[in-house]
Amino acid sequence: MGTLMSLVADPVIRGGAGARHAAGAGAGTAGPAPALLGRPGIDLLITHHPRLPRDRTGRRLHGSGRALIVAALDTLYRVPVTGAGLVRDAHKRWSLPGYGLAVSVAHCDAYSAVAFAAGPHVGVDLQDERDRPHAMRWLGTLLGREQPAALRDFAECEALIKASHLTKETFAGTRLPGWRPGWRPTNVRAYQVSSTHLGALPVPAAFRAASGGTPASALHLALAADAAADVRRWWQPGPDEPVLRLGAPTPEPV
Repeated sequence: MGTLMSLVADPVIRGGAGARHAAGAGAGTAGPAPALLGRPGIDLLITHHPRLPRDRTGRRLHGSGRALIVAALDTLYRVPVTGAGLVRDAHKRWSLPGYGLAVSVAHCDAYSAVAFAAGPHVGVDLQDERDRPHAMRWLGTLLGREQPAALRDFAECEALIKASHLTKETFAGTRLPGWRPGWRPTNVRAYQVSSTHLGALPVPAAFRAASGGTPASALHLALAADAAADVRRWWQPGPDEPVLRLGAPTPEPV
């Protein structure tokens, strides 16, 4: 999905308990820290899970969304929160009231994504390129299109549902603008969406471990928020591996 770009921040931090891993000379801006809690913008942690077990159909078995959020809080902010500290509202939107954070989580094949925002609401979704003709025709109809929706549309719609008051039953009439890099406004109040392929993120080749399943370039990553926001992207090649901050995605052809 385009030429890989260099990292914009290096040092790295350890996952798990958050112990620091020393960076080489010439390191850039500091890694995640408690001081970043409540900072404007969105922190997005993408984690590769290469050793997940599979069910009888071959699908990978992730931990619960709550467990993924708790692990991401520890990894990014060194905040030891139990599941009881997380709250879901009437629209099933996650939040961490004690820290003023909105939260969203998604997983697909060997990858998970957790988004934290200081704003009121955020949504994140991951979708792979499985063939879903009936679902895509149905979604295209809901979006007012004559053609089936694309998988990128599907990811954006799921992220929008996670961030907003919408449900699958009340989604009819929603409109997504044509794709372009960055945030794009929808017709749902002030909500905006943004999406890219995971393969367009500047992850160094040394950290692109084979997942034994869906390659990163075939996964769609989407965000939704009630206002355009700066996104700080973090990559973790394994649940206990160092975390690196990434730059902006490589622009993709429409």
